[in-house]
Amino acid sequence: MTHTVQEVLDFVRENDVQFIRLGFCDLLGVQKNISIMPAELLSAFENGVSFDAHAIRGFREVTESDLLLFPDPATLTVLPWRPGPGRVVRLYCDIKNPDQSVFDGDSRCLLKRVIERCMDKGYVCKIGAECEFYLFKTDEKGEPTNEPLDKGGYLDISPMDKGENIRREICLCLEEMGVNPEASHHEQGPGQNEVTFKFSDALEAADNLLTFKSAVKAIAERNGLFASFMPKPILNKSGSGLHVNISLSRNGFNIFRNTGTQSAVAENFIAGILAAAPEMTLFLNPTANSYERLGKNEAPLYVSWSHQNRSQLVRIPAAIGERVRMELRSPDPSLNPYLAFALILSAGLDGMDKELPLPPPVDMDLYKTDERTTNSLVSLPCTLDQAIEFAQNSSFVKNIIGDETLKKYLAIKKEEAEECSEAEDKGNFYRERYLNII
Repeated sequence: MTHTVQEVLDFVRENDVQFIRLGFCDLLGVQKNISIMPAELLSAFENGVSFDAHAIRGFREVTESDLLLFPDPATLTVLPWRPGPGRVVRLYCDIKNPDQSVFDGDSRCLLKRVIERCMDKGYVCKIGAECEFYLFKTDEKGEPTNEPLDKGGYLDISPMDKGENIRREICLCLEEMGVNPEASHHEQGPGQNEVTFKFSDALEAADNLLTFKSAVKAIAERNGLFASFMPKPILNKSGSGLHVNISLSRNGFNIFRNTGTQSAVAENFIAGILAAAPEMTLFLNPTANSYERLGKNEAPLYVSWSHQNRSQLVRIPAAIGERVRMELRSPDPSLNPYLAFALILSAGLDGMDKELPLPPPVDMDLYKTDERTTNSLVSLPCTLDQAIEFAQNSSFVKNIIGDETLKKYLAIKKEEAEECSEAEDKGNFYRERYLNII
């Protein structure tokens, strides 16, 4: 649902709204916010709200630290978990310089530009995410323990699945917020859960993913639990993925719709994503912990595709008619969704522009195939250091996100990789570094 500025102002006045959260995403994908009072909302729409960008890692230096938040009225939603009376609503924001030009480090605006490129070509991109997470018990101080909520496995039900009620509360909360979950279930790991979402426009899908993560964490806390979106919070158990389902339509027709084979333009799109996959990996799997997941427990490691085969990087799931799409299986929930979706969509569009041929499908289980077969395939980066090297040398990545933003992102990740390499206990490093922020 979209809203105008006036509709937002009317809603705030008529519905006992006392606080307005202005949310945005930092370079690493962590949601930030400033709360303002209702009397300040009109000024926020017209003039923006200033914040210290030097305090947001990867944004600005102290010598030019001011940036402005301009709320997007289309993103209005009530936060149902906040106590009443005195409702709290949230608006996502565009980030601008003091002269109101677009801030280059605003990943949300970056995704908007890529979407415009897609629309200029006559295509509308729809994305549906499948996001996994773990629920952990907490101690007497409310801090997360190492003990998952349950010992359930894939598609288990109560009493093995103790997350059923939490998932129901999450899904109902999301519906109230205008986000449309499609299904939910217990995943393979103990205390691991998954929620899948209906397809929506690419920008809305990225916004919804941020909303989902904040809702999950808030509802888990309200129930005395801790939710983690770490890619691999338990090293010997299943990792958490963020499968990205993509469809493209032109004149209302889904280009992935088929009667057994993809259209040529759909094949070009998939080929573009495959070609750029190693260079994009740093942004799809951005933490040192991410590389504990790839190549294990149905997380792909090789650049390949097939129909229905879950060991592949790109899968064409079994579906009929307009539900036919491609699924990218390597990303994980620690990513910045705006950066990630911008790169994925750009790679596909480049494939269409260059008419890249789609390589033959790899119709085998790559988790069990011998090395002779896998050695013939291109591999994704296996470590954060390797992912950094691919991104650093990529003209594709630089062209999409910009030289300055890339330099800042690489600097942060190089520091992170060095700290990880020096850690004596990787498990402790991962937990201390990522658990509370992802």
